[in-house]
Amino acid sequence: MVGASPRDSERWAETFAEFPLHKALGLSLEERREGFARICMRPSTFTLGGVGGSVHGGLLAALVDIAMLEALSTTFDATTQAMGTADLNITYLRPALGARIYAEATVLRKGRSLAVTEVSIVDDEGRLCAKGRTIYSLRTVGDR
Repeated sequence: MVGASPRDSERWAETFAEFPLHKALGLSLEERREGFARICMRPSTFTLGGVGGSVHGGLLAALVDIAMLEALSTTFDATTQAMGTADLNITYLRPALGARIYAEATVLRKGRSLAVTEVSIVDDEGRLCAKGRTIYSLRTVGDR
């Protein structure tokens, strides 16, 4: 992603939006740069079901995972092999209500075999609704 043209970024966002799960959840990729991604969810009757009509907590956890991978993938090179989420935790702070919910993911550290990210989920008024953290497993191509 480093040095990517705006056209490449637009294509990546279009591809992201067309992925069936992202489409079903009403997700769009707002920003993606080295070590960071911001995703927007437009809640619908499909995603609501949490406390007080908020976004379902399980879907917020999925949002943490999706945002994390978008941020982390910006750090991959030709030798990086993604192996999957090793650990994901989320702390719910308030119901996620509003016309838009955002997940902002930041890569805190990427090593040879593990990467750690932090994800903030905020509503359209900027209030923190949940905080997530992930550990993602990696492998360098050629390693056993």
